[in-house]
Amino acid sequence: MAILGIDEVGRGPWAGPLVIGAVILPEEKPAWVDELTDSKKLSAKKREALNELILQEATTGLGWVSSRELDEIGLAKALKLATRRAVEEVRAKNVPFSEIIIDGTINFLAGTSLERYVTILPKADFLVKEVSAASIIAKVARDHYMYELGQKYPGYGFEKHVGYGTAAHQKALKELGPCAEHRMSFRPVKENVVKNTTKIGKKAEDIVADYLRSQGHEIIVQNYKTKAYEIDIISAFKNDIYFTEVKYRKTATHGEPLEAITAKKQEQMHFAAEAFLHTHPQFKNKNPHLAAAGVAGTDYDLTDWLVI
Repeated sequence: MAILGIDEVGRGPWAGPLVIGAVILPEEKPAWVDELTDSKKLSAKKREALNELILQEATTGLGWVSSRELDEIGLAKALKLATRRAVEEVRAKNVPFSEIIIDGTINFLAGTSLERYVTILPKADFLVKEVSAASIIAKVARDHYMYELGQKYPGYGFEKHVGYGTAAHQKALKELGPCAEHRMSFRPVKENVVKNTTKIGKKAEDIVADYLRSQGHEIIVQNYKTKAYEIDIISAFKNDIYFTEVKYRKTATHGEPLEAITAKKQEQMHFAAEAFLHTHPQFKNKNPHLAAAGVAGTDYDLTDWLVI
């Protein structure tokens, strides 16, 4: 019976997805199998050539977890989820296997029906051909994705550093701020953002506050913070009270500001609004609303303000 080899790419980058490769090689091994090794030891040209052969002649699966999903569930759970997705893709092709070898020291299939088939092996991507193949298809797939991100979000250099924390990436992050593909839960990203966006964020909030005043809103408080939550702008208009989250992007090519208002962020906003109203009963008769504002460009143009 065959071996199902599994390896991951993208555990450490500051941006982009996590990708798990899963491969069962053909029963009669083609000559190119002898050329398989750890993807990092191969040239880009050689990886591309072997990737095509693996996809054509082997049984393969790829498990993707987006940067946004990773932020939501954490890296440990993301590795398990991506592995399960890759394995499910392979199993759907009904090719039997008798053993699963995972590169590293952690069984990402623990707690599943496949756990008993798993062997974990450090350096398996160098030692086991099936795992080498998995490392290659995951690496090539992720590199292609990051190249496309480089076109979508120019200036970050994704096509060169593929999301890793190089000096060039750090410089771009400081100058441009994060895009929708950055892993906001990673400390280096958070630290760069906090250090370099406080003044920018304050200016963007001032722009939105001035707009709300021009529409007849009374600004109750701006940049309201407690140990448990913070709210950018709280304003009142007639019988309504608005809790506004402000997002800034230097250029539209780095993602629309409101892309950063995720479902998770909306949950946090809802909690913050409820907490504020609980401690400020003088506003209990007003109808509460969550709102989001987008500010973009070097001139800090207000692009959106909408109730969500």
